[in-house]
Amino acid sequence: MPAVDFDNLTLREAVALFRSSQVSSISLVQETLRRAHARPELNAFASLDEKGALDAAATADAALKSGIPPSRLLEGIPVLIKDNIHVRGMPNSAGTPALAHFTPTEDAPVVARLRAAGAIFIGKSSMHEMACGATGYNPLYRAGGTVGTRNAYDVSRISGGSSSGNGAALGARIVTAAMGSDTGGSVRIPAAFNGVASLRPTAGRYSQKGVTPICHTRDTVGPMAQTVADVELLDRVVSGEPEVTAVPSLKGIRLGITDFFNRNVDAETADFMLDVVALMKRAGVEIVEVDMPTLGPLNDACGFALIIGEHYDDVAAYLKDYCPDVTVEQLTAQLVSPEVREWYTTWTIPRKMPAEGGEGGGSLIDVGPVYERVMREERPALQQLYRDVFAQHRLDGLVYSTMPRLAVEANEAATSLANLTLLIQNMSPSSVAGVPSMSIPVSLGKTSGMPMSICIDGMENGDRRLLSVGMALEKVFGRMPPPPRVVPG
Repeated sequence: MPAVDFDNLTLREAVALFRSSQVSSISLVQETLRRAHARPELNAFASLDEKGALDAAATADAALKSGIPPSRLLEGIPVLIKDNIHVRGMPNSAGTPALAHFTPTEDAPVVARLRAAGAIFIGKSSMHEMACGATGYNPLYRAGGTVGTRNAYDVSRISGGSSSGNGAALGARIVTAAMGSDTGGSVRIPAAFNGVASLRPTAGRYSQKGVTPICHTRDTVGPMAQTVADVELLDRVVSGEPEVTAVPSLKGIRLGITDFFNRNVDAETADFMLDVVALMKRAGVEIVEVDMPTLGPLNDACGFALIIGEHYDDVAAYLKDYCPDVTVEQLTAQLVSPEVREWYTTWTIPRKMPAEGGEGGGSLIDVGPVYERVMREERPALQQLYRDVFAQHRLDGLVYSTMPRLAVEANEAATSLANLTLLIQNMSPSSVAGVPSMSIPVSLGKTSGMPMSICIDGMENGDRRLLSVGMALEKVFGRMPPPPRVVPG
């Protein structure tokens, strides 16, 4: 096998190396497994299917050796799947003990698309319990002297969530591609904290069948990879849409900025955004200041009501279909994360929400009437706001710092409701409105040395255009350097 720089290998490069017989699928799988075992302290994996992956790789290699040229886009390539997305024959615990026994017999449709494209499923990634959190600090995962999934660049910090293991494994250069899920930022948060790319697609664009749910209005599967170009390839496989390339020039691309996304930013993030805006301007991007005074109030009215309004029924229906021996109440009794257990007992089961819209404290009210009003009034108004602003200012996207602050220390305190609200604040409006949103790695922080990323919200069903713009921007930004700990060769 020729020397391969696995610390900087992209999905597209891995595909090209395999197709040209420069690297075998067996070698790719073996190196992925070696790297996974070399970083136990990340707690990135819920399970590994070593035999299944090696057998699939041997089959891919044999076909290529026999003279059959690869025709499938992901032939022979290891891919990691979040542990709430069904892969036949692999456990699907959703990060909680009550579902540890569940092994699906069928692939989720998104997984079936990847399998049909030749992907090899290396295993399932760790996650925040039942996807109800943004840190990945799940006590279920304990290895290498650490608790919970950890950041690839600094294991004392959170990986972000809820697609925590995907972010850590990609950031640590263990895998080149992964699929996660996003309800309020769950592919974009760990992507940003670990220096990789991700896409939350337009709501409903990907099938949600065979995915452990939170809230069907806001839930979606989303691709994660080293680069936006890699995300484009994964999105192309899942969506079945034609290939897009980077826009030929950033000249004339119009990206809006608005005050909503500047709340609560720390000093390093504020300086980062000044630098990245200046860099984009020099590359030809037109930065347009837009006024969106109703963005915050509409988002605040919608976000929590949507989740609590749908959570119990969605989880109950999922359990009835796939795990009929488990009820929501039985699942709740076995939850290992204190904040998730409180979520279920305080809000989900009694169908209650805080009177002030989800900030915690104070009295609780029945969620039903609020949910009905939000679906009838505020959510459509938020969606219309996006349409109006994009049309009025001829925008290609709204741009902001993916995260307002750096990843915090990994401990139970990080899982507070206040920190959850802070972590999802910038990504919540796009999640509620159902528009596509893409996180792009930019650089390491000048002071912290931690990954810094921007996020761009697009127009509904404008996913491929958004990816095309993102691919052009990442050429300006360059590749994110790998973390300081390099897996020994």
